[in-house]
Amino acid sequence: MSTLVFGHKNPDTDSVCAAIALADLKKKLGENIAPAMQGALNPESTFVLEKFGVAAPEVVTAYAGKDVYLVDHSDLSQSPDDLGEANILGIVDHHKLGDVTTGQPLECWIWPVGCTCTVVASMYKYFGIEIPKDIAGIMLCAILSDTVIFKSATCTDSDKKVCAELSEICGESDLDALGIEMFKVKSAVEGTPIRELVFRDYKDFNMNGKGVGCGQLELVDLSIVDGIKADLEKDIVDLKAEKGHHTVLLMLTDIMQEGTELLVATDDESVIEKAFGVKPVDGKAWLPGIMSRKKQIIPFLEKELG
Repeated sequence: MSTLVFGHKNPDTDSVCAAIALADLKKKLGENIAPAMQGALNPESTFVLEKFGVAAPEVVTAYAGKDVYLVDHSDLSQSPDDLGEANILGIVDHHKLGDVTTGQPLECWIWPVGCTCTVVASMYKYFGIEIPKDIAGIMLCAILSDTVIFKSATCTDSDKKVCAELSEICGESDLDALGIEMFKVKSAVEGTPIRELVFRDYKDFNMNGKGVGCGQLELVDLSIVDGIKADLEKDIVDLKAEKGHHTVLLMLTDIMQEGTELLVATDDESVIEKAFGVKPVDGKAWLPGIMSRKKQIIPFLEKELG
């Protein structure tokens, strides 16, 4: 039986590409392993895999009894419901250490960088394994996506250095053009169901017993969602009720203006004002310079709700 490596629920490009890359590395180190994902590809991930001719991982929803590696997460809320019945061999991530626990020692690579693929690319170097051209291409795209073409507060010199190395391997020299091409695909909303847009890059968190959900749409221009913004606002209110959460947020991030319009559904708007210094008006707040959920949204909410 193959070991499975997979990322978080509602997989984004990093969680998909990191799973593929780590599986490739581990296979070359002698493990019987395959990448998996907990849900369908989003448009950006589809574009990236097709661009470099890489097959999508299989969607797997049951992990009980399997040996597994986790990438791009270590929170139970973002893991399979039956993770407690799996055997976790390792975690490769770039977020804070979550609430996943194990009954035995594990391999753990958790670095304060902008993307899990930055860590995986460094693992190839550590083990002396050459990165294939197609794997280099998808990891490059994942880093550009997660760091918002190096504009995010999460971006580090390590991310930039790894991108330079990966671009040499895969032959992509114009990283700005590649990044914009990806974000145009990511920005496409026409014909997509509203709930699917809310869930395109969505994560749940447990903050001191209070449920908090936060989605993000990264857009090349906020005007793209003008016609559906009211529907998005209504849907996060509905989602909050369905999940019984304290708060559900949707970040509408403008990568060109480098800021986020935050759509808010919450039991207590004062939490938002305390966390970000801006009082929501009609369930919305503009947050200049805010582009990262991981570094600029979640820690401040945890501080207020902790």
